[in-house]
Amino acid sequence: MKQMLFAVAAVMGAAAAFGAEGPALNTLTEQEKSEGWSLLWNGQSGDGWRSTGRDAFPEKGWAMADGVLTVQPKNAKGTGGDIITKAVYTNFILKAEFRLTPAANSGIKYFFDPKVSGGTALEYQVLDAAHPDAAKGIDGNRKVGSFYDVLPAVNAKPKPLGEWNSAMIVCRGKKVEHWLNGEKVVEFERGSEAFRAAVAKSKFSKFPNWGEQVAGHILLQDHQDSVSFRNIKIKVLE
Repeated sequence: MKQMLFAVAAVMGAAAAFGAEGPALNTLTEQEKSEGWSLLWNGQSGDGWRSTGRDAFPEKGWAMADGVLTVQPKNAKGTGGDIITKAVYTNFILKAEFRLTPAANSGIKYFFDPKVSGGTALEYQVLDAAHPDAAKGIDGNRKVGSFYDVLPAVNAKPKPLGEWNSAMIVCRGKKVEHWLNGEKVVEFERGSEAFRAAVAKSKFSKFPNWGEQVAGHILLQDHQDSVSFRNIKIKVLE
């Protein structure tokens, strides 16, 4: 009888730790910890993040509730603006989940340098298909999962509106990959002939050596639309 009670307690404990649909929000599994993953957002506060214009997390414009970080739509109180990690990264795997609202626009940027005018960041596009920007650009390079305004996401399969999508960005040296819901949708090499040719056709063409910086911040974009994020984690690569 005692063995049965212990077994039931073990199962209930595991269920509490992982929840009905998987691991608890904004936590790392023991395997992830052993593999070198770190949480970028703890699910409760702005620790580790700041505004692009000051050292503190914005006092408005971003809501945190039930383990979800949400950009607030523009209202009478204004917006909070983009947020960036306090740390900078060079080689990494970044994972995050995002949820869109109708016609919403946001983005996950990387290699962002706030000291460089004109912007430096490469962007993983986070966008609902109903947003007008989805029809702009070249060959769909502004649709969800794309390398914004530079390269389109190939065979991207976003979840229905209101469901959670998983994004992954892999940066190893000059090689970069975008993944959407477990499928690789973009692949390129920064500084390559093909990369520079694509940038030359984009809105970033006027910036010399755009997108080729060695390191930078991770940025979540406030585009004045309601977009939510959770389970933001990173693994630094050698």
